[in-house]
Amino acid sequence: MAARQILIDGHNLGLQKGTGVATYARNLSREASALGHEVSVLYGQGFGVSKDPLLREIAFFDTPKRAASRTVEVVRQIPHALLGPLGNSAMPVPLTGSVVARAFQSQLPECKTIYNATDVFRRSHAAFSVWNRFSPVHLPQPIDLAHWTYPLPVRVNRCPNIYTLHDLVPLRLPYTTLDNKRNYLRLVRMIARQADHIVTVSECSRRDIIDLLGVSEDRVTNTFQSVHIARGLQDKPEADVSREIEGAAGVGYKEYFLFWGSIEPKKNIGRMIEAYRASGVQTPLVIVGAQAWRSEEELRLLKNESLNPSKRITLMPYAPYSLLVSLIRGAKVALFPSLYEGFGLPALEAMLLGTPVICSNTASLPEVVGDAAVMVDPYDTAALAAAIRTLDADSDLRDAYSGRGIGRAGHFTPESYRTRLKLVYDRFI
Repeated sequence: MAARQILIDGHNLGLQKGTGVATYARNLSREASALGHEVSVLYGQGFGVSKDPLLREIAFFDTPKRAASRTVEVVRQIPHALLGPLGNSAMPVPLTGSVVARAFQSQLPECKTIYNATDVFRRSHAAFSVWNRFSPVHLPQPIDLAHWTYPLPVRVNRCPNIYTLHDLVPLRLPYTTLDNKRNYLRLVRMIARQADHIVTVSECSRRDIIDLLGVSEDRVTNTFQSVHIARGLQDKPEADVSREIEGAAGVGYKEYFLFWGSIEPKKNIGRMIEAYRASGVQTPLVIVGAQAWRSEEELRLLKNESLNPSKRITLMPYAPYSLLVSLIRGAKVALFPSLYEGFGLPALEAMLLGTPVICSNTASLPEVVGDAAVMVDPYDTAALAAAIRTLDADSDLRDAYSGRGIGRAGHFTPESYRTRLKLVYDRFI
């Protein structure tokens, strides 16, 4: 059988700093390729279309220009909003090696072709706000299936269009996100009506999609996610990992608690810091994450120096992926007390690397961690503080959860994810 042509979007892959959806997209491209399909990725970077292939390659790797003001951006999008139903044309980006791109190697998905359609994702949102219609994307070559990894008002005509909805957090916890809730609800309802199929990543999210959007059960498939960390990072010598984290964070191997992720209300950082302080432990806490919406409120306890006299909490705005893996491996315990998650990949990454986990008992996390993590009510700071104290003091218990976690991570291998993905794709191609 000839290889099938699969298109996925690079909406989150194009962001300068990684996101969970970007990790999902990279895993999806890798496993779709492993199924024998030819994968192409559609980016929406802001450079214009050029007939010169070298210039397209240069522009793809060029540093993004500073974003315009909100007012200027709105004015720029007016013609695109009006012309949106006409669609967006994509052009291939040649990767010939003319541009030295090794710095981007870990960020690029596994694919045969990269396309770019200028500002396609922002343009399509602008058009959707006016026309309440999806914008078509015109490709130079026909494809067999488009798989959108994020709720986007775009589609490719004359082929099946599958959409991944990771969660419905803007509807379930509207106070934790900045989304325009009216527009978001309109968009996901349109996806519910028009998608050939919807994929999600947990039974919790699947039930939310069915109940809140009225989608029939046979049109939503939970494929879960897979956890994949390169063997070279998993097997890096312990001495090298120790030196790396000492130099980057000033902490010792297995001598700190760790949180990583965006600092935003959904992640529950404020209660985590409060619980950590209340626990009375002397083990440092390292927080790795970019400050997002309302981060100042989440980090308010760190602003008062009198509350942090021993400097036991270290805040790192960003860590390259290889360093982050070392930080996870070197942590005494990983903390993930999120209020709501569609899947909760960080908990699974920690378990794969043998690091004990304290996480929430809400949403999808019980599905992911099973009995391999300490679960607490994320709104109960006293319970979280008690869990921190317990694991900090009991090395045998930490070892037990480490072993269980490695075993639990085995349920979410790339091979098992590939099998679930194949069942979906085989229905349409």
